[in-house]
Amino acid sequence: MRSENTKIGRTLNGALVSSLIGFAASNLGIISCQAPAYSVVLNVLLPLAVPLLLFRADLCCVIQSTGPLLRVFLIGSVGTIIGTVVALMMVPMPSLSGWNSWKIAAVLMCRHIGGAVYHIAGLEAFDVSPSVLAAGLAADNVVCTVYYTILFALASKIPSEASTYTNGMQGVADKGMNEPVPEPRNKPPVLLIAAVLAVSFAICKAGVFVTKYFGTKGGSLPPISAKVVILATVFPEQFSRLAPAGETMAKILLQVFFTMVGARGNIWNVIKTAPSIFMFDMVQIAIHLAVVLGLGKLYLIDLKLLLIASNANIGGPATSGGMAAAKGWNSLIVPGILAGTFGFTILTYLGRAFGFVVKNM
Repeated sequence: MRSENTKIGRTLNGALVSSLIGFAASNLGIISCQAPAYSVVLNVLLPLAVPLLLFRADLCCVIQSTGPLLRVFLIGSVGTIIGTVVALMMVPMPSLSGWNSWKIAAVLMCRHIGGAVYHIAGLEAFDVSPSVLAAGLAADNVVCTVYYTILFALASKIPSEASTYTNGMQGVADKGMNEPVPEPRNKPPVLLIAAVLAVSFAICKAGVFVTKYFGTKGGSLPPISAKVVILATVFPEQFSRLAPAGETMAKILLQVFFTMVGARGNIWNVIKTAPSIFMFDMVQIAIHLAVVLGLGKLYLIDLKLLLIASNANIGGPATSGGMAAAKGWNSLIVPGILAGTFGFTILTYLGRAFGFVVKNM
């Protein structure tokens, strides 16, 4: 985050700098590409950041602003499907025995429609062997590090919006929302930070309980997101007061997450375990990005929408919301998170159907 005060940091963005530092440290052997601490980031810090970014998610306002982003998100999903088909034809995966090739293809398709959380859920959905899934995850982390580098490079010339300490749904506010609740201009006080963390922890705990009680697949992020959206809609004034401090804390947590993403992208591990999966993943994401950017240019869609929607596909709600927050695109934080949530709660079924179609061909 400190790097954003420098010329290079403003060009690359703090989230990308964090990823590149983690990537470099991992590949130079300074830190491990696999560590128990990384599971803490995924299972604790990442879910904690989602409610912090959703305190402004009043559905009465969000519905109007999510529509355009959701349409681009669907375009990105089609791009992922096309990329999967082309990659299956172009990249053989002889290192994978039996049906594992179609399984890993289906898991990667689900992962690039609904975000990173589905890579782990794919272990149960398609009965992929843990060793193959680990190889796919290692390859995907390297490719995603390159993908995020390209994404932030494309976003480097786009200016930020108004300060986070105004109404976060800027575009909707101009269309007749109530006046925003006055918010402090200085840094959030310690008591407010403690309050937002306590609320976020409580929402996360409730989401985890619901996931375990009903035995739902896909992780705890969908129920967590649903709960905070409901609360922010029912109590918009109260949650809008918590939003500035929540977004500040979320940025810090997401810097840790992006560093972990880079650290897990160890090139040597990928070369030894799954070079074919690496090539498959690269072709798939390249075609996805080409479809999104190509159709976006053809139909004159705002580049910000294209980048956040693509991020919601590839990274999921946390990374799309994190990118919007890091770039200061406040009006896209909540729509980006909701589009990503829509991805891994609904569109991943497309990936499952695709997998079974390929298996029976």
